[in-house]
Amino acid sequence: MAGVTAEEELDSAGEPAEQALRPFAHVHAANAHLYRRVMGAFATAKRRFTIHLRPEDVLDHLTATGDDPPDQGVVVDALTKLEEWGNLRADPDTSRVTTVEDFHRARYLYQMTREGAAAEAALTAYDEALGRRGALQRVALSDIAAQLRSLLALARAAESDEAVAYLTFESLATRFDELADNAQSFMASLQRTIDLHDAEIEAFLAYKDRLIDYLEQFIKDLVSTGAEIANLIQQLDEAGVGRLLDDVAHRAGRDIAPDETEDFAEREFARQRLLWAERWAGFHDWFLNSPGHPSQSSLLRTQARAAIPRLLRVVSVLNDRRTGRSDRSADFHALAVWFAEAPDEEAIHRLWRAAFGLQSSRHLTVDADTLEARDAAPVAASVSWTAAPPIEISPRLRQTGHYERRGKPNRVIDRSEQRRFLAERAAREAAQTATARDALLAKVGQRAHLSDVGRLDPHAFRLFLGLLGAALAAKTPGRSEVEATTSDGSLTITLTEVDGAGTAEIRTDAGVFRGPDHLVHVIETRGRRPAAGETETREPAVEAAR
Repeated sequence: MAGVTAEEELDSAGEPAEQALRPFAHVHAANAHLYRRVMGAFATAKRRFTIHLRPEDVLDHLTATGDDPPDQGVVVDALTKLEEWGNLRADPDTSRVTTVEDFHRARYLYQMTREGAAAEAALTAYDEALGRRGALQRVALSDIAAQLRSLLALARAAESDEAVAYLTFESLATRFDELADNAQSFMASLQRTIDLHDAEIEAFLAYKDRLIDYLEQFIKDLVSTGAEIANLIQQLDEAGVGRLLDDVAHRAGRDIAPDETEDFAEREFARQRLLWAERWAGFHDWFLNSPGHPSQSSLLRTQARAAIPRLLRVVSVLNDRRTGRSDRSADFHALAVWFAEAPDEEAIHRLWRAAFGLQSSRHLTVDADTLEARDAAPVAASVSWTAAPPIEISPRLRQTGHYERRGKPNRVIDRSEQRRFLAERAAREAAQTATARDALLAKVGQRAHLSDVGRLDPHAFRLFLGLLGAALAAKTPGRSEVEATTSDGSLTITLTEVDGAGTAEIRTDAGVFRGPDHLVHVIETRGRRPAAGETETREPAVEAAR
C-alpha cells in the first residue's frame, strides 16, 4: 500500500494489520473454487490436529479429493495470494535445508491465521445452513429429557460436580440448538414442498403418506416428551438451578487468559453467568407457556398440525387435476394457449372480451349515427383515444356526472290507505294491551295466591306470563321474595315464596298453566288511569331485579 510503512502494516505478532486483512476476498476472486479447496485442505488438517502444511501436502490433498488436480506452481501461487489476504501465515521451512542453496531457496510452512480460520468456519456454516434439509428430531427430545434428569440429580445432591454440570449443560445446549435449527429448517422446507407441488406430482403423492406419518409421530412425541421436559424444568427451578449455573460459569471462565486488569475473573464470571442464564430462559420459552406468550414447542406443534390439512388440500387439488376436473390454474393455462394460438389481434381482443367481460363504457351514448360513422371509417383497437374520433356524450353527464334519459318523472304513489291501516292496527293493539292490563290488575292488583288467580283471557295471560318470567329470571338462590319491572316500566310484579305451598293452576283458552304456588302482587307504576271522581296518582318506580 502506498504511503504505509512495513511497521504500520504489521501488528505486534508479525501478522498483517487488521485493516489490511481481507479473509473473504478469495470467495469473489477469479479462482475462487481453487482457493476454497486449498482452505478446505487446511480445515481438514486442523481437524486432524495438524498445524503446518507444505505446498506438496496441499497438492496431495487436492489430488486425493479432486478429479482435476492443479500443478504445484498453481498451488504455490494460491498459497501466496491467501497469505496476502490474511487467510494464511507463511513461516520459513528450515527443517530440510542441507546446503547453502537450499537455505536461500524460498521454502515455507503454511498455517491458517485466526482470521482465516474464522472466515472458513463462517463459510462452512453458511454452506451447511443452505444445504441443511432439516428434520423434526424426535430423538433429540429424549436426549434433552435425559440430560435434564441428570441436572436435576446434580441440583438435589449435597455437593455438585462442576465438571459434570458443565459437560451436561454444554451437551444440553448443543442438542437444543440442533433441535431448534433443524425444526425451523424442516418447517421452511415443508412449506416450499407444499408451494412447489406442481413440479413432480407423482413423487409428491407418493411422499405425502410418509410425510404425514412423520408429522403425526413427531406431534405425539412432542406432546408427551415436551410435557416431561416442562415438568423437569420446573423441578430444576425449585431445586435451585442457579447454583448449577454458577458452577458452569466458574468452570467456563477458568481457561480464559488474563488481561491487564485485576478483575478480569469477576467480569468473565459475570459474562458467562449471564450467557447461561439467557440459555436457561430460552429453555423456559421453548417448553413452558407464559401469560400471553405460548411456548415455542406449542407453536411448533400448531404449525406441524396445520401442515397436515394443507398437505391434504394439495393432494385433493392434484387428484382433481388428474381426474380432469378444472381449477383456476388449469383454466389460465388453457386460456394462455388460446391466446398464443389466436390467428390475429382482432381474435385476441374478442377472446379477451369473452374471458374477462371487457365491454364498452356504459356511460357513453352510442347511437345509430355513431355506429354508421364507425362502420364507414373503422378505428383499430391500437389507436390511442387521443387520436381517435370523439364520441358525443350528454351535457348532463359532463356537468353532474350522471346520465338520465329525458321524460316525465315517476308518478308519486299514494300511501295514505296503508298508513291508515297501520294506525288502526296500532290502535287495536294498544286497546288490547290496556284491556289485558286492566284484567290482570283486577285479578292480582292486591296480594294474592297464584292458585286464586282463576281464568285469564289470552291477552292478559300473555302479559302475566311475561311478568312472571321476568320475576323468575331475577330470582337468585336464597331469596324468598323478588321484584321485577316490565321493559317499559309500566308494571311491577312482586313474587313471594309460600312455605308448604302446593301446585297452582291458571286456566286459559290455550290450556292449563301449572307451577308452585306463590304470593303475587302486580302494581301499575306509571300511566295509571284514575277512576271516576279519583285524583290521578302515580306509584313510585320500582327497580328491576334488586
